[in-house]
Amino acid sequence: MAKKILIMGAAGKDFHVFNTIYRDNADYEVVAFTATQIPDIDDRKYPAVLAGKLYPDGITIYPEEQVAELIKKFEVEEVIFAYSDVNYETWIGPRKKIVEDAGAKFSYPDHFKTFVKSTKPVIAVTAVRTGSGKSQTTRKIATMLREMGYKVAAARHPMPYGDLAEQAVQRFGELSDLVKHKCTIEEIEEYEPHIASGGVIYAGVDYEAILREAEKEGDIVLWDGGNNDTPFFAADLWMVVADPLRPGDEMTYFPSDVNFKNAHVIIINKMDSATPEGIKEIEENAKKYNPNATIVYADSKVTVADPNAIKGKRVLVVEDGPTCTHGMMKTGAGTVAAERFGAAEIVDPRPFLKGKLADTFVKYPNVGKLLPAMGYSDQQIKDLEDTINASDVDMVVIGTPIDLGRIIKINKPSVRVMYDLDEKGKPDMESIIADFLKAHNLTK
Repeated sequence: MAKKILIMGAAGKDFHVFNTIYRDNADYEVVAFTATQIPDIDDRKYPAVLAGKLYPDGITIYPEEQVAELIKKFEVEEVIFAYSDVNYETWIGPRKKIVEDAGAKFSYPDHFKTFVKSTKPVIAVTAVRTGSGKSQTTRKIATMLREMGYKVAAARHPMPYGDLAEQAVQRFGELSDLVKHKCTIEEIEEYEPHIASGGVIYAGVDYEAILREAEKEGDIVLWDGGNNDTPFFAADLWMVVADPLRPGDEMTYFPSDVNFKNAHVIIINKMDSATPEGIKEIEENAKKYNPNATIVYADSKVTVADPNAIKGKRVLVVEDGPTCTHGMMKTGAGTVAAERFGAAEIVDPRPFLKGKLADTFVKYPNVGKLLPAMGYSDQQIKDLEDTINASDVDMVVIGTPIDLGRIIKINKPSVRVMYDLDEKGKPDMESIIADFLKAHNLTK
């Protein structure tokens, strides 16, 4: 008899766990997925075309709130927890209890079984929390390699919130591809910087198929990890970005601890904003749990085209959505820029919220005095535009990774904040990448 499995997810790692461990494996029957965190992704199916020969009708995705009911209905024996950026005690603990009280075993996936092997050298960049600085690290590595003459094919952690069959393998090489694939703001934030700097990035659902396509056009494959998740590809060089503004999270969040304990390089970012105590805590955890890792120290360098444009203004700060919602950061690059460049006041957006953005603040009541750039649907994008335009401010300070003004119409002056990895001393990215290239006989 096949063992009955239920996979708890959030439209990403859950599908990858299924594809790499359970698809076409007759020893198991995955009776259902559950979904959480992301709006409007439950009540659909993982399609038969992706699910394999054992699931001719696909696999239904249910709201996570139904997990206890589903365990009893389908006689589930084991529940696999397969999403990320969550605290072991406050988030996973209650869910584990619900599962066990319903009579099933609660388990985590074997991350190392989910690593797809590549025929090309792989660099993986992960993080200990959403908003640690993973994207700026990835951008720097990709730019450095391209300037050295290497072809880089990047692959991003999945965000398949639409038609899963259509999104199985996606390639983004032009800005028009963002429209073609009906990307959400969250997706655009991750893909656009690669495209704007002359690169190509893949994403989707089936990451073995994605990797095979990336291998065709890259000398090096770059895993651009998200949500503090583990890499989906077996990494020859594995980096993790640690956040001294949230010290300790590298050990208390899932699967931050897996990244932190196994990475070859630990980057302690945001040195210019952190306390000595926060930095020290990460250093001590690195020494204890990953003593062989190379440690890199870096600032998250914040710049704007005209700092004087912010000085003395009452501003609305718009930040990266996931960083400030389930990432639980009360500040971001926009907030840092507003404070550093002399804004008279950072205006709270709450009195001006429109539509579903009000729901976001109900679900995440501890969001700071900022506006998360939520855009998982056309309605959310419209609500974001309406909220910004209704705000009683002199200027909008945009701390998202993309040109938000290209997506929505803002009816007041705005300034875009840029942020980049700026290493302090040695070792730095240049020396680490040089050693990597030499080890793989890729030096030119």
